[in-house]
Amino acid sequence: MKNSKSVVFRRQQALLRLLKENRTIDVDTAAAQLDVSATTIRRDLVMFEQQHLVKRFHGGAELIEGTLKEEDTPTADPKSRVDAEQKQVIAQYAASLVEDGDTIFMNSSSTTLMMLDYIKDKRVIVVTNNSNAIYYPHDPQVTIILTGGEIYQRRKSLVGEFALQTLTKINADKAFIGVGGISVASGITTSVLPETAINEMMMRRCQGSCYVLAARQKIGREHNFLSGTIDKVDTLITCPGANADEIKNLRANGVEVIEVNETRQD
Repeated sequence: MKNSKSVVFRRQQALLRLLKENRTIDVDTAAAQLDVSATTIRRDLVMFEQQHLVKRFHGGAELIEGTLKEEDTPTADPKSRVDAEQKQVIAQYAASLVEDGDTIFMNSSSTTLMMLDYIKDKRVIVVTNNSNAIYYPHDPQVTIILTGGEIYQRRKSLVGEFALQTLTKINADKAFIGVGGISVASGITTSVLPETAINEMMMRRCQGSCYVLAARQKIGREHNFLSGTIDKVDTLITCPGANADEIKNLRANGVEVIEVNETRQD
């Protein structure tokens, strides 16, 4: 019987923790610690090598210095973050694109969560894997549906097979995806492996436009794990000041880029 995606992701996250702690691991020791076969560990290490995270050698692997980037850890109050002003104006603009009667996907990003501040006087169904949405204030006409699933504690996101199965039963009019990084070369990337499948499924089940929400410092940035290629993105919403060459490249590859001034307030 094949392992579920959630089991695979948990194992791979555990293997990455071992690499981060020890820098170098050998296959047999890692297999014993994680209670899996050596063949399974080798397969995971091949994947990590393809993602340029490790350098393999006979019987083991070494973490490549500086490749495992720190996770973004959104809180229940996304306005408390350093780049809150960018997030706020990006969320405000994104919310203006939501129409009465829409069903929308919002992933676990703190920027997408802030859209709830600005969706007003519209009947909207929001489907999200962000557990912080439970207590986040929102307009009474907005219905929030959580995907369910396992809680990824560091980000309070919902992941795993249950969350994916929920998404397969929903067709959304629009998808709003916050990212760790976006570029033409690397696509849409994130720091959290289990969230890649959720982001990918949201984009797949979206019948309309897919919007990526990203502060300017994330343009041209590459995180560790791929959620989707650039052809899955219709529109990028960011702020002025991002890497000009990357913005030009994104537009040349068919992505509409909207730059929202940070002074925008109603």
